[in-house]
Amino acid sequence: MTAATSCAHHVPARNDVDQACDDPLVIHLVTRARGGDKRAWDALVERYAPLIWSICRQYRLGRDDADDIGQSVWMHLVDQLDKIRNPAALAGWLATTTRRECGRLVRAAHAPGAVVCDAEIIPDKRATAVEQELLAAERHAALREAFTCLPPQGQRLIAMLIADPPVAYAEISARLGIPIGSIGPTRSRCLERMRRHPAVAALINAESGSLRPVMAAAS
Repeated sequence: MTAATSCAHHVPARNDVDQACDDPLVIHLVTRARGGDKRAWDALVERYAPLIWSICRQYRLGRDDADDIGQSVWMHLVDQLDKIRNPAALAGWLATTTRRECGRLVRAAHAPGAVVCDAEIIPDKRATAVEQELLAAERHAALREAFTCLPPQGQRLIAMLIADPPVAYAEISARLGIPIGSIGPTRSRCLERMRRHPAVAALINAESGSLRPVMAAAS
């Protein structure tokens, strides 16, 4: 398996975003790629190269620099693929790694102590929107997976707590047959269980806590 791939020079369409996040094929591809399957590796590169390219565009990198960044990111993934516990975290990991590599390249292009002009890293609005949409879908997929692992009573409780309009505690107590005073502690246990789910935990680590506002909706 090699990482000799460059970024695809286009921005992913909405369908690409949906398929990259919701298609269970990604889990199968990651599993096969870990085992050295080159076709699976190539499929992952084809699927996620547009995400890497869109981030490079945010940093106003030229084609050659973007290709170098892509090569570097895929080489890092070769080394780290076995350590990514859940495929749902892959897009977040790639985005974080790409931003780090782009920042390193921009800093290296300037003399020590030089101030980098903001104009050089003004995000391309379309690329930024696509990246944010992809990562948001990844977060939602991870949350859905964690939610389905809760016991049925916990799922019903969380669903009522995040309903719009919110369900009153008295009604929740009547529906679930639990004391009002136990709703808060039960909610906390459910949220903690979701945070510990591998898919959510991996994205929290990759995105430095960006899932917290989502989780807070049920708090």
